[in-house]
Amino acid sequence: MQKEYLDGRGVKYETILVDQDIKAAEELMNLEGGMGVPFTVFTKEDGKKESVLGFDKKEINRILEID
Repeated sequence: MQKEYLDGRGVKYETILVDQDIKAAEELMNLEGGMGVPFTVFTKEDGKKESVLGFDKKEINRILEID
């Protein structure tokens, strides 16, 4: 669902499968403290990063500054 939502808004992203990438799984554990997915890290143009656990349209829209 989240991929389709981002695709529909023209958002570019990279998919990382933490069940197939041990290093990425460790990073997720350090960032989020668990293994909830989807876990999305948005990097803004100024380099600031914001993350969202789960598919939260309202929070994604706020971060991307869209309605």
